[in-house]
Amino acid sequence: MRPLVEVRNVTFGYNAVPVLSDVSLHLHRGQFAGLVGPSGAGKTSLLKLVLGLLRPTRGAAVLEGERIDGRQSGRIGYVPQLETVDWNFPVTVEQVVLMGRVRRSGWGPWHSAADRREAREVLEQLEIGSLAARHIRALSGGQQQRVFLARALLSRPDLLVLDEPTSGVDMRTAETILHLLADLNRQGLTILMTTHDLNAAAAHVPWLVCLNRTVVAEGPPDQVFTEAILSETYRSEMAVVRHNGALLVHQRPHAHTLQEILPQPVLGHLVVEPVGGQNSPRPLAERVRYAVAD
Repeated sequence: MRPLVEVRNVTFGYNAVPVLSDVSLHLHRGQFAGLVGPSGAGKTSLLKLVLGLLRPTRGAAVLEGERIDGRQSGRIGYVPQLETVDWNFPVTVEQVVLMGRVRRSGWGPWHSAADRREAREVLEQLEIGSLAARHIRALSGGQQQRVFLARALLSRPDLLVLDEPTSGVDMRTAETILHLLADLNRQGLTILMTTHDLNAAAAHVPWLVCLNRTVVAEGPPDQVFTEAILSETYRSEMAVVRHNGALLVHQRPHAHTLQEILPQPVLGHLVVEPVGGQNSPRPLAERVRYAVAD
């Protein structure tokens, strides 16, 4: 079976500074894969090579046998990092989502009634239909992430690419986003994403690529999330704990104590506020508050 996406021996750098070296991987239709690795490992650069936003120095990124070579394809939907978006741009949720139609049909002076109807259907699918007329700046982080996901889905992509989709949101929202991506994958959508959250990746993403300028390992989480592979990927001593079928990953404890680093820190203290005199304290819930030590 021919892969949907192939990265063939790709090398890439910025101003002669190498970022990726001889990277090869492929994705089949219906696959849900994640890229993990430290900051500066080349994860976002690899996504942009697949998207056609960058051109490799050597090698090739290929979409169903056709070289991408720096050309953007309407067959790939993209959800960028929230930190890269200009939230002051005067645009509503519906207008952002309708930008996804441009990827397939090109620019036009207006959107058809069918386009608007489909945009509303996607917004309802992602449970943000009531926000269509709201400015994107007025949304929570999780809502903003869903808006850009809706934009990508409106292009009817063969491949959905997401750069840190759970960055900048709380744990509950991150869990919701990952379950939403799993639902889309069960419907047949191919997904490639980056993430720094190893524990969330282990619990939600069935195929993981450990990347640090080159591919260290790839496979299901229980095969690639080993102490040896993760320590090589992050160039730091990592620990992996298996508990009740779950994988828990963390950096090994530091070889020093807090007291050794900050022997005399400024601490908070509890302040007791008496009522009517020193011997008449308020109830505990009313008389205890946190303050900074003098």
